[in-house]
Amino acid sequence: MASVTFNNVAKRYGNVTAVHDLNLEVADKEFLVFVGPSGCGKTTSLRMLAGLEEVTEGKILIGDRDVTDIAPKDRDIAMVFQSYALYPHMSVYDNLAFSLRLRAKTGRVRKLITLVFNRPAYQKIRDQEADIDQRVHKAAQTLLIEQLLPRKPKQLSGGQRQRVAVGRAIVREPKVFLFDEPLSNLDAKLRVQTRAEITKLHQQLGTTFIYVTHDQVEAMTMGTRIAVMKDGALQQVDSPQNLYDRPANQFVAGFIGSPSMNFFDVLLKGTRDNVIVEGDSFQLNIPAERTKGLDQYLGQTVSMGVRPEDLHDANFIPPNVHTGTLDAQVDVTELMGNEVYLYLLTGKSSYVARVDPRTKARVGNKVQMAANLDNLHFFSKSNEKAIR
Repeated sequence: MASVTFNNVAKRYGNVTAVHDLNLEVADKEFLVFVGPSGCGKTTSLRMLAGLEEVTEGKILIGDRDVTDIAPKDRDIAMVFQSYALYPHMSVYDNLAFSLRLRAKTGRVRKLITLVFNRPAYQKIRDQEADIDQRVHKAAQTLLIEQLLPRKPKQLSGGQRQRVAVGRAIVREPKVFLFDEPLSNLDAKLRVQTRAEITKLHQQLGTTFIYVTHDQVEAMTMGTRIAVMKDGALQQVDSPQNLYDRPANQFVAGFIGSPSMNFFDVLLKGTRDNVIVEGDSFQLNIPAERTKGLDQYLGQTVSMGVRPEDLHDANFIPPNVHTGTLDAQVDVTELMGNEVYLYLLTGKSSYVARVDPRTKARVGNKVQMAANLDNLHFFSKSNEKAIR
């Protein structure tokens, strides 16, 4: 297995910079997820690692080996694309075996020639074929597709085709697996199921996985670490929980979490030990233990972030939570079964809350919301960095 290192990597197309000065180390056997909106540079970074895009500046290493200028076939990586890219005229077995046969040169013509003119070489080919067969069946067993081996791709469902595409990567036993939004073509239920299967596969294989997605739910549930990108620049690399709890800037805070974090422009008032947050129609008293760092911004307008799950119906507040109240009007409700999404209006602000399903809030109602003061986030208006 091997680690992956991006050293000051940049990719430019003329005057357009797709990736800017990317510095990132992916540990051996790690599951790292690149996440970000469309056009942020995550797929371009993956394609440079695969050798499908040339690096404008910098170096890419797999282990201690500089692969920046090495051909894709010699990098010892395997890639699973968004499109399944299966050969329609081949069976599942032949799709899985194709790359191995190509590498070993065990085609029918060569087998026939060696059978007639070079029996020792023919026996070597037979041994290679046996090894290929073993690898194919092992991958099929891992992915639970053994019964599909005789079928053609057109006889498979979308989820089954995706498993075959993953299996084609597994049989090569590469140092690094690359996944480029492999679940985008699947329906919601199958996406959840396949997501769990890929995570389990990483645990079984113990190989370095690098995964690209625009879906932050996929990123949060699959990655051991997540690299968040925006406009070609790396914003933050951390564990899923740390990204959620301690986002480095307002972009990361708004991107991680579903529904996304609510933001309010607020004025910080009071004293060092008694900070008051003043919005356009509410005031919140920050607990003394949470005011560190905020005192430097007293008298200034900052951006306050609060996640929907940290806004509660005032009639159903969880125990041991410091709260401050906001009066709001219900604009839209969405019943999710185990919770209710309330789309609310407070002064000039609109925001969403995830509340207890026992809430009596209805469209047009005036309600009192309780914000969890222990989990508020604050960001500078000048550079959008988190205020610690």
